[in-house]
Amino acid sequence: MDLTEWIRRSPKIALHDHLDGGLRPATIIDLAGPAGVELPAATPDALGQWFFDQANSGSLAAYLTTFDLTLAVMQTYDDLRRVAKEFVLDQAADGVVYAEARWAPVQHTQAGLTQEDAVRAVRDGLADGMAAARAAGHVTIARQLLTELRGTEPTPETAELAIAYRDDSVVGLDCAGPEAGHPATAFAESWRLAHAANMFVTIHAGEEGGLDSIGEALHDCGAHRIGHGVRLIDDITVVAGRPRFGRLAELVAALRIPLEVAPTSNLQTGVAPDLAHHPFDTLYRSGLRVTVNCDNRLMSRTTMTREFTRLAETFGYGLGDVRRLTINAAKSVFLPWQERRALIHDLIIPGYVGAPPETARVR
Repeated sequence: MDLTEWIRRSPKIALHDHLDGGLRPATIIDLAGPAGVELPAATPDALGQWFFDQANSGSLAAYLTTFDLTLAVMQTYDDLRRVAKEFVLDQAADGVVYAEARWAPVQHTQAGLTQEDAVRAVRDGLADGMAAARAAGHVTIARQLLTELRGTEPTPETAELAIAYRDDSVVGLDCAGPEAGHPATAFAESWRLAHAANMFVTIHAGEEGGLDSIGEALHDCGAHRIGHGVRLIDDITVVAGRPRFGRLAELVAALRIPLEVAPTSNLQTGVAPDLAHHPFDTLYRSGLRVTVNCDNRLMSRTTMTREFTRLAETFGYGLGDVRRLTINAAKSVFLPWQERRALIHDLIIPGYVGAPPETARVR
């Protein structure tokens, strides 16, 4: 069995996966008519290609415009529930045993839903998906992260909903959107509420923005994970093959702050010209808690298996590296401690029994 097939069959963790960035093209076509949405392509293959081409711009701002179309077909309870169910089924089909769906409820109120209605729809859809996956012989645990959206008017409502539903499918609070000109500190009240309730927080930083963006997320917002965080490379110097950390990188390393890295997505938004020049390998080999993610499976035309396979082919990783990166992610999930331990010991470690040796490499 080749490494790609081992990766596909191995248990994986999806920490950074946007609900509105992972729709099936066929589902968009099904929902567009009733929603009165005009599409740029009529077949699933053509529509999927359109999303990839539009997102493959080298600009985060341009990349984000593709979400106008997916959001337009996610405005009713039934549509949100369907999308959330398919989110789980698609993860299960790719061997993902735990996935966090992040999304911004404020973007789903155009047809009369309240933010709470939308949270309930996603909750119910995730439950539908987990039940259907279980019936098909797959164990996939799915939870939701509620997202504060940069550029929108800060209110405490999303944070209050995250806290209210924290034992009912919600595991944390996120902040996403363009970093330039939209500091995460604008949502200071949300972070205060989350921390007062002992809730997990993850913040997109260090993708479009630099080290200051990562520092803001950690120090001013109290992030427990960093979405992307690839610009931390600017605080690392490799000398004679050994990394030397600056003050911020040292803090991230010492506190074991997870970096939710999405290689293909990063290339689309201009982080690096190609995967060989992406900072992933340096971050990983420096000992940081790096994790592998898809970000937006539709826009990047990707899966967790594809992300791992591309990294293996580019950097010579073997299944031992895949296992280590997956354990990094499992240690970083926003679940209660005992559930996190069970995830690692009951689903992740047994899934690698009989794996090829650590020295197996793709060249």
